[in-house]
Amino acid sequence: MQAGKNATGGAKEAAANVAATAKCSAEKSKATVDEKMEQVKAHDPAQKEMATKKKEDRIRQADREEQEARARNAAAKGGTGAMGGMGHTTGNNPTSALPGHGTGQPGGRGNEGVVGSHPTGTNTAGTGRTTAHDPRVDGYGTGGART
Repeated sequence: MQAGKNATGGAKEAAANVAATAKCSAEKSKATVDEKMEQVKAHDPAQKEMATKKKEDRIRQADREEQEARARNAAAKGGTGAMGGMGHTTGNNPTSALPGHGTGQPGGRGNEGVVGSHPTGTNTAGTGRTTAHDPRVDGYGTGGART
């Protein structure tokens, strides 16, 4: 059951990180807009420079808060941040329905991730039909009589 907890924890961490990044981006945008408004209202260069410094401070603070949130999210998951969870493996339970996925073992025949194909019109193992067979051609699926 540990594998399920790790998958859920990873998804929660990722969602929380996305939220932290969105909040950071919003704060940076607000800081930029506020700076522009203050510069429009300012009459001397010192006031304009102060507005720019205030914006830069707000951006640095937003970045710090984002990094702190990411660290909290990783700690809440029980992991080490970018390295993921520690000490939890899926064992012999694959995490995918595809052969070999999640087990570290080869996927059987063929190359993993490569989709095999059959040339159009080739006979499929002596069935008398081809891969290009359309069941409606001989009346199947149309309600018509077989010819």
